[in-house]
This record gives sequence, structure tokens and C-alpha cells, in this order.
Amino acid sequence: MAKTGYGKRSPGDEDPYADPDFAHLSPRDREIAVFVDHLDEGHAMGYKAIAAEHPRYGQQAVRTSMGRITLAGHLRWIKEHITVEDSSMRWVTRTYWSRTRRSEEWWADFARERHGRDVTEDHMPGLARAEQEQEQEQEQEQEQAEEPNSQPEPDEQPGESSAEQPSTAYRTLAELRAADARMPLSERDCRSLEALAGEWLSRGATPHDITKALTDGLPPAVTNPGGLARNRLESKMPPKKAKVRRQAARRARVTRVLMACGLCDADERTTEIVSGLCRECLAEIEAEGPVNGYVPATFLPGPRDGGGLPGADEVIDVTERVDALRRAAGLL
Repeated sequence: MAKTGYGKRSPGDEDPYADPDFAHLSPRDREIAVFVDHLDEGHAMGYKAIAAEHPRYGQQAVRTSMGRITLAGHLRWIKEHITVEDSSMRWVTRTYWSRTRRSEEWWADFARERHGRDVTEDHMPGLARAEQEQEQEQEQEQEQAEEPNSQPEPDEQPGESSAEQPSTAYRTLAELRAADARMPLSERDCRSLEALAGEWLSRGATPHDITKALTDGLPPAVTNPGGLARNRLESKMPPKKAKVRRQAARRARVTRVLMACGLCDADERTTEIVSGLCRECLAEIEAEGPVNGYVPATFLPGPRDGGGLPGADEVIDVTERVDALRRAAGLL
């Protein structure tokens, strides 16, 4: 998957799935088009990433087919210049995949319609996300610094038990023997470890998380279940949950749109883009020629026309002939 906000995305207004969707493509291009069509939204769309996932074709084959699929009107790369309220700016390359075959004019209109769009949600992977993560880290550090001076209320302790029934933390420890017979904790062990298990729960862990942490990778025999449980509860303690304030994202909009080449990332600022490809990549794809699955007869096994030459109609099995010669020479 690509970073959030990047990768495969639909331009909208798609036709439903149908067998003839890619019938106009050659067999190999059709196979790769179907493969891409079934990728999840947001999947990385570079030919190297797709080749790494495809079971049959390598990078060069996928690159060539992606070029032909682009020329056929299914794929476009569009660079958007994003301007945010705080005056920060960045270029973002969007990859649009259309199961429905689109004309070059349709893609040009689609790109023009992107200009001026509000993309507040889409620009988060860039600078805004980094700023948000920095704010979260600062808040977490501040919370940890204030922790020694804070005294939580009694009813806020997840591990605290009432007189009527044991706490969740206690029950989790007491039920440990049912999950693994090598960890039978006594009542005394459960009482002494209840606070540690309660701290796990207060940090967002579940009873299953505690059970898994205390039973995974145990030795064949456990001589001191209570000591082992204490050691694991202390050493594997999950981090504290940061209290993150949800802040309104800064408004962002597209202030410029450029068509980009799907194979080399060059855009309209430096080269001419024709049907989604630059001139150089277009010439490279055209030089490859069409891929229609045709294999010349000379590359197929079986009888072939000898053209009237003496003995040419006689079919010789080369492998069998070589084996006969090796046997005659005593090599087999």
C-alpha cells in the first residue's frame, strides 16, 4: 500500500464489472489490467510495486503493459499543487485508475476540474501529518512529566476490585491456568500482580493481550509462575496512551494541475504529455510493438513445411537424436 492519500484512486462514475472491460487489450495487458483493477484503493501503482505482487510478470513486462494500459485510457498520473491555509505548499502526484475506458479529452476535463478543489483530507500525509505527529509526541511527553504529581481517582483504576466481585485484572490472572497449565497462579500471586495487570488495562491493553504476553514462548517447565508473570508484566508493559486533542485540519486546495507521464514522472512543465505518456516513453512503448499472444510457427513444436527441399518434410526430434548420439558414444 502507498502512503495514505496516495496510490490507486478512482475518478468516479465507474461502470460495473463486466467481462468485456479490457477486451480491447492484448492478452498480457488484459491480465495485468484485471490484476490492477482488483487491487485495493490506495495500493502503490508503480510498475515495480505491481511486478513484486504479480505472480507471472516482471518489472519490464509490467512497465510496458502499464504504458499500453495508459494509452488505452484506463490510467493517468496527475500532479496537484496544494496550498494550505498556513501558506505551506507542496506537489502531490495522484494516480487515477478507471475500469471504464476514457478518452484523452475526458481525462483533460477531469484534470481541469481538479483545479480549485478542497483537498483538506487528502493533504494530511505531507507536512500536516508530520506536524500532527509532533504535537502528539509533545503532549505525550508532557503527560509523562506530570504523571508523578497526579493521583487518579479510585474509580478510574481498571484493576481495582470491589468486595462483591474481583476486578478484570484479577480474573485475567486467575484464569491464566486455563489458557496454559504451566502458569497456575495462586491467589496470593494474583493479588500481588493485580496492580500491574490493572496498569496494562489502563494503557489500552485487553485481557487477551495480557494472557498472550504471559503464555507466549514459555519453557517446557515453569518452576516459578508468579515470578515469571511479574517479570513479563513489567518488561512488556505497553506505552501510555497519549491524550491527543483532535484539531481541525488546515484547509487545503488545489492551486495548479499538471498531467504527468506514468512511466518517468515528467510533467507538462518540461515535456509534452500525449495520452498520459511523454514523447520519449511513448516512443519506447511503440517500439516494443503490439503484444497479441501470436507465436510464429517456427517457434512451435511439430511438423513443418519443408518448402519442397529433399528430406525437409522429415521431422527429427532433436532431443531424441542427441540422446541416441550420446548412447552411441557411451556417454549415457
